[in-house]
Amino acid sequence: MSTPQLVVHRDKELMAQAAAARLITRIVDAQASRGFASVVLTGGRNGNALLSALAAAPARDAVDWGRLDLWWGDERYLPEGDPERNVTQAREALLDSVPVDPERVHAMPASDGPHGEDADAAAAAYAGELARAAGAETMRPASADGVPAFDVLLLGVGPDAHVASLFPELPAVRETERTVVGVHGAPKPPPTRISLTLPAIRSAREVWLLAAGEDKAKAAAMALSGAGEVQAPAAGATGRARTLWLLDAAAASRLPRSLYPPAMS
Repeated sequence: MSTPQLVVHRDKELMAQAAAARLITRIVDAQASRGFASVVLTGGRNGNALLSALAAAPARDAVDWGRLDLWWGDERYLPEGDPERNVTQAREALLDSVPVDPERVHAMPASDGPHGEDADAAAAAYAGELARAAGAETMRPASADGVPAFDVLLLGVGPDAHVASLFPELPAVRETERTVVGVHGAPKPPPTRISLTLPAIRSAREVWLLAAGEDKAKAAAMALSGAGEVQAPAAGATGRARTLWLLDAAAASRLPRSLYPPAMS
């Protein structure tokens, strides 16, 4: 488990642009070192802002999009193409404008797919897809955690300190064995979702948490001030090599001064 590092930007637009530039560099470095890269995308306001900034970035063509595996940290369990699905929003923000390999875009199942309304079965199917990808990696054998060695796993932080679809106190945040679970009774619509679990999240080399806006200030302060992961799931989202919090000034406004970086970019 890595100690969180903080980067605070003046505003949400600069944060999105800087995060996009940082992600391009990380992907290019991974592709140069072993031929491919693996990234877990997040939805929501800040996740989609990052993807839009990436689409507009002049350096985006430095990425070999055909050698990039894309996964999702969670998904709203809705029909394919629903505008509220994270993958639908990601396609609009970025994926439809870059030459990704469709076989390497690993969307989570939809509610009108082969599993029907059974979100738990859909979650198990996605866990199987992750496990097969982990076993196929040439740089390491399949591991006990059953997920690929993600280079970067992106997470938006909710106002209640939830990440992915792991909400405070719900059963999914307490899961210790499975890598993907169905989420039922989520406190924000839609109530049924699919999510990576904290063990799966913590298998990533780097976990980047995105928080912009005054409505995220309390959550960031809570997660970074020693709260437990059941009460503040963001507190339990850490990478093996690096945990990076990317915030704007509004989201960082309630952080203890001992945590606040000395300068903003």
